[in-house]
Amino acid sequence: MTKFLLAVHVLAAIVAIGPVTVAASMFPPAARRAVEAPDDVRAAETLRLLHRICRVYAVVGVVVPVFGFATASSMHVLGSAWLITSIALTALAALVLAALVLPRQNALVEAAGDGGGTREATVRLAMFTGVFNLLWAAVTVLMIVRPGSTTGA
Repeated sequence: MTKFLLAVHVLAAIVAIGPVTVAASMFPPAARRAVEAPDDVRAAETLRLLHRICRVYAVVGVVVPVFGFATASSMHVLGSAWLITSIALTALAALVLAALVLPRQNALVEAAGDGGGTREATVRLAMFTGVFNLLWAAVTVLMIVRPGSTTGA
């Protein structure tokens, strides 16, 4: 059962978190293009699509920690420092996405429709997106390296 849970956890992470990190990373440059060319309908459509991908896969991404907890429980590692750190970083990544990335994307999508938005807003969004991506990279490394783990999995 542990291997099944682990497989679902890893697949969910790839399928759900991967698209969010890629789409979120593509959004700031696309937003800069939309800000520089406010009459470009295609640029505004691209922003809407990237934002929709981020929103949808952020919701789908909830299954990642659900299966992560199930896997950790079946491996009896819920109290391990590497796992607790990973949980904290995952929660922080979710907070950054929900509180800093998605609302700023939404504001830029709305501004693109009105011919608004600023380059500074896209730069700030790129910074928050980078923080989000770095948090996920740290979680991924912790999940692979698992310092101090004796599970052998």
